[in-house]
Amino acid sequence: MRYVSTRGTAPTLDFAGATLAGLAADGGLYVPESWPTLSDEQIAALAGKSYAETAATVMAPFVAGSLSEDELRALCDTAYGRFAHDAVTPLVQLDHDQWLLELFHGPTLAFKDVALQLLGLLFERFLTGTTEHLTIIGATSGDTGSAAIDAVAGRAGIDIFMLHPEGRVSEVQRRQMTTVGAPNVHNIAIRGDFDTAQALVKAMFNDAAFAGRFRLSAVNSINWARLMAQVVYYFYAAVRLGAPARAVAFSVPTGNFGDVFAGYVAARMGLPVAKLVVATNVNDILARALTTGDYSSREVVPTATPSMDIQVSSNFERLLYDLGGRDGGALATQMRGFEAERAMRLSNAQREGAAGLFVGERVDPDGMALAMRHACERAGQVIDPHTAIALAAARRHLAPDVPMMTLATAHPAKFGDAVERATGVRPSLPARVGDLFEREERCVTLDATYAAVSAHVAAHAVPRG
Repeated sequence: MRYVSTRGTAPTLDFAGATLAGLAADGGLYVPESWPTLSDEQIAALAGKSYAETAATVMAPFVAGSLSEDELRALCDTAYGRFAHDAVTPLVQLDHDQWLLELFHGPTLAFKDVALQLLGLLFERFLTGTTEHLTIIGATSGDTGSAAIDAVAGRAGIDIFMLHPEGRVSEVQRRQMTTVGAPNVHNIAIRGDFDTAQALVKAMFNDAAFAGRFRLSAVNSINWARLMAQVVYYFYAAVRLGAPARAVAFSVPTGNFGDVFAGYVAARMGLPVAKLVVATNVNDILARALTTGDYSSREVVPTATPSMDIQVSSNFERLLYDLGGRDGGALATQMRGFEAERAMRLSNAQREGAAGLFVGERVDPDGMALAMRHACERAGQVIDPHTAIALAAARRHLAPDVPMMTLATAHPAKFGDAVERATGVRPSLPARVGDLFEREERCVTLDATYAAVSAHVAAHAVPRG
């Protein structure tokens, strides 16, 4: 399998190269040169497989040429052996046609663990036998940071620098990052929002002089390997509700468009997905883009769903590339226009291509709270605010004979205050999180400027040999 950039001019890489690179050299994102497909018979055969077995089957085409089937299976066994539920991503029934797909049973209580536990192992595997030192730079609106840090803390040959917006992540999210004592972990709070943090990360990758000094890589969903790993749970869940003989639908709480793009990949691979509900909070750039074609950035509004407080969704570029005929030159021009003007219109081909599968929904705080109360009172399920956004959106798009799965992306205890306000129930942290609130925090706070952040990274990173 070969990987190409959405902007058309970066070198074509194999899976190992794309994983270690993260962002493409031309500023684009790596995608497979073509989409592999699974036949109905192959999908049906997943029914009796464990999560690790399913993962190895679904991901095998994407890693071909970089990992053998046995190597991939061993990595999957290790990555998913750390999850607190044997099913890894279990389904919980809400009513006769709605389910929660629980993605928070990993070590940091969020869906990011599903991909990042594997990504940490992939980094280690591809660095083994080399003298290279990897400098991971990422931005987080909450859960990516803690999951990435857990995945690489203490690993040889890797340093991780994680930026988060000061005061705009929950206390549990922050502490899960800042209380990790491994010397290769560097937390940076910036005086700005997530979009600014994400732009600073991309700027470091795109600065030829800076990037030339260090071997940079990414753990954000700009890294293809992360999205690849997330494709698996769409197959795993759908097969348990009757696929491929039965179409299924998913509602996904969405900020950076990575999780829902993984659902699109599953559909391209042959999974019978009837609908992907793109659920946003009031920071609704994606709902507007999919509904009206208006992809224009506005001021970020802080909410009780901080992981969705985003106005520039990096992974949307991958969808626009695929729906626009995979024309890297045209997309590069389109994205340069967006980066300059903070606004653009989707082309007719992009809008028409999205219309058959995606539907965008904006959910306000009242809708979120009502969904949390509904889940608690009618189904006995306490859900976090992000999951509630997706559940509210899902309930607007139910269809007969099509099971709807809402992706439950975080443990409710990560957002205890918001959950308690809506439901009167204070969720407890699982015992496996331990003494989180007693640990010492380590973090620096910097101005949200390229000069300040790049200088800090350069002062603590290991240069190329």
